[in-house]
Order: sequence, then C-alpha cells, then structure tokens
Amino acid sequence: MTLRLYNTLTRAKEDFAPIDAGNVRMYVCGPTVYDFAHIGNARPVIVFDLLFRLLRHMYGEEHVTYVRNVTDIDDKINARAQEVKGDRAILEAVRELTSNTGRIYREDVAALGCLPPTHEPRATEYVSRMISLIERLIEAGFAYEAEGHVLFDVSAKADYGKLAHRSLDEMIAGARVDVAPYKRGPMDFVLWKPSDASLPGWESPWGRGRPGWHIECSAMGEALLGETFDIHGGGIDLVFPHHENEIAQSEGAHDGHALARVWMHNGFLNVEGEKMSKSLGNFVTIHELLADWPGDVLRLTMLRAHYRQPIDWTLQGMKESWAVLERWYAAAEGASAHHVGDGVMQALADDMNTPQAIAELHQSDGEELAGGLALLGFTVDRARIAPKLPIPAEEIEVAIAARNAARQARNFRESDRIRDDLAAKGIQLKDNPDGTTSWDVKR
Repeated sequence: MTLRLYNTLTRAKEDFAPIDAGNVRMYVCGPTVYDFAHIGNARPVIVFDLLFRLLRHMYGEEHVTYVRNVTDIDDKINARAQEVKGDRAILEAVRELTSNTGRIYREDVAALGCLPPTHEPRATEYVSRMISLIERLIEAGFAYEAEGHVLFDVSAKADYGKLAHRSLDEMIAGARVDVAPYKRGPMDFVLWKPSDASLPGWESPWGRGRPGWHIECSAMGEALLGETFDIHGGGIDLVFPHHENEIAQSEGAHDGHALARVWMHNGFLNVEGEKMSKSLGNFVTIHELLADWPGDVLRLTMLRAHYRQPIDWTLQGMKESWAVLERWYAAAEGASAHHVGDGVMQALADDMNTPQAIAELHQSDGEELAGGLALLGFTVDRARIAPKLPIPAEEIEVAIAARNAARQARNFRESDRIRDDLAAKGIQLKDNPDGTTSWDVKR
C-alpha cells in the first residue's frame, strides 16, 4: 500500500518514498518549555505521533527515527526565569524552569497516548553545532556580523519564501518586522545575539551570546538526521517565518541541498468557535484538561478532524468522543490488536485521513477494531477512560448510605440535600428500580 502525504512545499499530495527505507527520518518542532503547553500545542504532538506509528507499521519499528526537539533557549524562558529566580543565578533558574516544565510536558503528552520520540534533543546541548553552522553561513556569504549579532541575509537566497509561497515584498508587507539599525534588510533574521551577564550565554567568535530560535532546529536536525531527511512537521503557524528560515539556513550551509523532502503542517485550533486567547478566558492547557478528562478522550477529539483542517475544540465534542470510546472499548475488549483492517489502512495511507479511518472503525468489531484502535494510538483499556472522580469513591459511598438512611426515615429534605451536594461536586445519582442507588461523574 502506497502512503500519500500532502507536501506544503509543493502544495500537492505525493507518493511518499523515503530516502532510505531502512531509516525513515522525521523531525517535528517541539515545545518551548517556559510554561504549560496549551491544547493547541497538543495537536502537532498527536498528529505526528500518529504519523510515527503509521511509518513504524509500514516500515518496521526499528527503521523509523523520530526527532522532537525541546527549545530551552528562548527569550520567553529568560523572562519567566527572571520573574521566579529570587536570589538565584539566572542560569540556575532557567535550568530549573525548563527541567520542570519539560518533565510535565512529557507526562502530559504520554497521557495523550503519544509514544516517546526516538530522540528528544534540548537546544542547550547543541550550541557548538549551531555556532559551526553559523560560521559556514558567513563563509558562504549568506550571513553577516553586525554589532555583536549575526544575521541571515535573505537577499542572498533567491528562492527565499518558497515554502510560504510568497515573494519577499509580500512577506515584508505582511510581517511585523523587527527594525534594527544594524540590519541590511528588513527581513534579515537573527542567527546569534549578544547576552549580558543577566542572561544565559555561550562564548562564540562574535562574543558571549545565544542562538536565535531558527538556527536551533537546523542544527539539531542536521546532527541527528543528516543534511537531508524525509519529513519535517509542525503547526501551520510555523510555516513562516520559522520553517522558511530553517530552509534558508540549512540550504545555505549545505550547498543548496534540501533540508527535508516533505513538509507537513497541521491546521489551527479554536475553542468553542473562537481563537484561543487568555484575554477571552478560553485559554486552556493540556495539564488542566487532563485533570478532568481521560487522555484518550482528548486524543480522539483531536483525530476526529483531518489534521490539515481547522478544528473547533468544544465541550460537546469531548463528550461525544468519550461516549464513542466507551462503545469501542467494550466491543474490542479481549480481542487481539495485531490485525488492522484494509479500510482503516487505506484511509490513513491517504494523507492520514482520520475522519475516514474513524468511520471505518464504526463498522468494525473484534480484532479489526482493536487493531485499528492500536494503530491510532489507543489502548483497549477501559481503565484509561474511567471517569476522573472529583471526590474519593469512599466519600461518595458514605454519602449514599447517609442518603438512604434519611430516605428510610422519611427525612426527604436531608436526602435531597445530600443528593444536591453530590451533584454540586460533579456526582450524579440514579435510583434504580431494585432499590439500589448508582452514581456517575457528570460530564
């Protein structure tokens, strides 16, 4: 079966043919670890985890290398560390912040059913590689030093803008250009910038400083996957400037050799029909959602939309996903997960058409259902989708016993109070015909 993937670079679906079928290589831009990741950040993690699983299924687990980086050098990190450092040195505060935030991120995405990548490089581990890459760009005439900065000269790259499919003039008109007197051109971007004593920094030929964001991914991708690899992925918001600049840097340093053969991008995520924003009060993190919802529910909600299309994240959508998973897990319980039905495979091989794959699962049962769920990243384990209790189960049972005693004493005011108190805490009671009382978590 041939895998077809949409390539942002060519704006077309293409048959996927790896450079080396014995080592299929994929790089995906990971988190900047200064705060908890929001639900929009979960979309590329889930999308490219699915692609990782699909590639492993088609080429063999040992023949796929997946790199998802951690950005731990960034001005947002520095600003947050300054807020919390107290009497500590800035480097110590940065290390603690990025270590803790990175750990929570890994725990959260694991709860979403995502496999660990083959490599998870941290930018701080590859600074020397970034410096070498910048030196090559200067030697090749693509970069210049100015007032302690090193900048990429976009005018030296005739095809700059080919990923975004925009001319330089169009990009200048549509961009928020960082005006600086040392820049030769308005779109030139920073490869290296100076750091004073209050900021993290590394020694370089241009003085003590730190790398720009774009050069970090070029260096880590080259180090772990080579000059040219198969797939580069990320959110649609990274097409410009981040991925455009990665292409310019890597091709400039490598005699025009392509950075990646296929560029893939997932669509935007809105919340209840609106763009997610702290000012609108609809900004929600993965960590917060996992406190109330099973990770498998969040994963299915994400996969119900095609990865290239926008998705509207809603409470109703999560409820629907939970109900679907409960039916699927009950139907697939105890079945072997080694067989994936042809319908599911055909859907996923067609640019990861998850809505069609899910439609196929609705028509499946037994081994085909279990196999399809496993390929999509779901474990047929009903405990994974059990309701998360707002209060301990023992406390609920004690309250039900007290309510039953009140009803037997015909103290209906007290029994109603206990029922309403549990409802306020998210526990819904149901009085059964046989005289027993069952309960569930309100969704």
